Amino acid sequence: MRYPSLAAFLFVTLFAPLSAWAQATSIKDGIVGAWTFVSVVSQSDNGTRGEPFGANPKGIMIFTADGHFSLFQSTAELPRLASNDRARATPEEAMTVVRDSIAYYGTYTVNEAAREISLTLVGSTYTNLMGSTPQRRTITTLTPTDLAFSNPRTPSGVTLHTVWRRASPQ
Repeated sequence: MRYPSLAAFLFVTLFAPLSAWAQATSIKDGIVGAWTFVSVVSQSDNGTRGEPFGANPKGIMIFTADGHFSLFQSTAELPRLASNDRARATPEEAMTVVRDSIAYYGTYTVNEAAREISLTLVGSTYTNLMGSTPQRRTITTLTPTDLAFSNPRTPSGVTLHTVWRRASPQ
């Protein structure tokens, strides 16, 4: 009989703070800060899955309390440019950098009831994203340390499932 009591005690002690945090913290308040990129999985309508930025992606996403955000994502190893001048990249180097990275910034709003973030892009390395309707992200996980969301439909027709971890203070 002691072990069930101990198990219940440990469960409440370990998980009650996260549950209380989730109930007391709005999405808008909970996402503010810097997040490091952990993973992204793409999924097409036919079930095909992939990792657009590889198994060990790099990146950061920052949400400010006043409704601004910025994001950078890339594969683990973007190539260094042989010319050491970004204006003189070879076509192959430029293609690799464009294919293996993306950055954008803008403003965001939160729909707490729908658990959605809407991003309005002001600038992007993929300019086709700018000026379009706000992009929705559906929050699937939000804890003090973890953020996960789904991007229901990208321009290429896939759904992205993205995981972030709160950045450590410097």
